[in-house]
Formats: sequence, C-alpha cells, structure tokens
Amino acid sequence: MIAHVQLSDKKVRSLIRSGNIRFGGNKKLRIYRLLSCVSGKQMKAANRTFFATEQEAIAAGYRPCGHCMPALYRAWKAGVIPAHGR
Repeated sequence: MIAHVQLSDKKVRSLIRSGNIRFGGNKKLRIYRLLSCVSGKQMKAANRTFFATEQEAIAAGYRPCGHCMPALYRAWKAGVIPAHGR
C-alpha cells in the first residue's frame, strides 16, 4: 500500500505506466477500486492509497467498489471475499 500524499504526480504516473499500481483505495472508507473509476477520481489525495494487486487491497482490509467492480462487490457482500483487518 502506497499513500498518494507520499508521491509526486510524476511518480504516480510512472508507477501506473509501469504497472506497479493498478488499484486505488480510499483509506477512510476502506474501499478499493479501478484507477478509471469515476468515484475514485473524486476522492481527496489525502485519503487515496494505491495497491499493486487486489489481494494486497483485501489483505489490508479494503472491500471492492460497488460502482466499477459490481460482481466482486456482490461476492464481498455475500461473504465470499473475506473482510480482513476488520
């Protein structure tokens, strides 16, 4: 997990292009989402974290976004995806 506030915009773009970060998370809401998610683009940088994999986000206690990952969200809601860290 990498906090957005620890990175410059140039470094964020570089990490995205290289594939080192693929998901964004909201540390207050504990939700991870695709970087292209409209909901994620509206969050404050102070609340944004980045993950390389979904497994990393889940292990950190984040749940899938219901907007950009509806099938994974439904699986989480049904208890198929564990809610670690809570």
